[in-house]
Amino acid sequence: MYNQLIPNDFMTISEEEKRKVILTCAQPTGKLTLGNYLGAVRNWSTMLENHECYFGIVDLHAITTPTKPATLRQNVFDCVAQYVACGLDPEKCHQFVQSHVVGHTELAWILTCLTPIGELQRMTQFKDKVAKLGFKAAEQEGEEIKFTHDGARAQASINAGLLCYPVLMAADILLYNADLVPVGEDQRQHMELCRDLAQRFNHQFSETFVVPDAYVGETGSRIMSLADPTRKMSKSDENERATLYILDEPGQIGKKIASAVTDSEPVIRASPEKPGVSNLLAIHSALSGQTIDQLEEHFAGKGYGILKEELTEVITESLRPVREKYQELIQDKTYLRSVLAQGAEAAQKRAYKVLSKVYRKIGLPDRSKG
Repeated sequence: MYNQLIPNDFMTISEEEKRKVILTCAQPTGKLTLGNYLGAVRNWSTMLENHECYFGIVDLHAITTPTKPATLRQNVFDCVAQYVACGLDPEKCHQFVQSHVVGHTELAWILTCLTPIGELQRMTQFKDKVAKLGFKAAEQEGEEIKFTHDGARAQASINAGLLCYPVLMAADILLYNADLVPVGEDQRQHMELCRDLAQRFNHQFSETFVVPDAYVGETGSRIMSLADPTRKMSKSDENERATLYILDEPGQIGKKIASAVTDSEPVIRASPEKPGVSNLLAIHSALSGQTIDQLEEHFAGKGYGILKEELTEVITESLRPVREKYQELIQDKTYLRSVLAQGAEAAQKRAYKVLSKVYRKIGLPDRSKG
């Protein structure tokens, strides 16, 4: 169907496209956490020189849960402004909004028709999201899992978008024939489904998709909650002091670090028995570049107050350039729109090539030929 829409110059393979393609996507959910920055975004900027990089802002994924339209639109601008402020140079990569590119939902439908419903119902993230709505998985009957709910807790029905979320994620990746996809541990299962669908399509309709690999950067920090260091730092945490955001002002950073959980042993060292202190040292190490051993030596004989005071300064000064750059960018919507327009154009060029091949392989007619 899309063959007739593709200009001839879209079919030319450039030198850029011969490089390994890396694609990563994130929902526009407001401010990035320090964990997002250290564990992902900061490392993405190191990939720009040697890879063809696409960064998708997946607004279609965001509407699987209740979202205010005005907030969603603003979050898209917030997201791209933070990306650029963190070092994702628009001259060296492509940042785009998912809904601005034809092909994501079309390919998702095709892949949905190849996906057994049982595979989707067994997804850990689906079960977790369903549980937050007040539902839980009951007995499995064949391929289907039945769900029950406590009427007092159930907030809404389970929409099909939550169930099909990982198929859309697979379409996001396969639409660009990405070679590598940076993913966190919570997305590993979705990544495996994506690989399975690529192989399933290739087996049924001949080689079409690159089977993507998960990308693991050379460095990456798993930052934990300041209130409960046994859990990952999350922007959805109800405790406002549990999460550091890259746009937090110095005063906010100081209050959050001051209230961070430590323990009763007055020794600053990293160990499994000291998750709170280990987390603070990990943050310091990731930002200052000092090893954990160097930090333990540096803080030997000192108290937690000294650690927190120094860490507050390290975080504040490390994030100051990001915060200042963001404040400049978010005032210039014209520039941000130009970044997204350039990104969408490059993304659409690649997406059309893949989509036209998929349509031809599965037998959908080319409207230009009848």
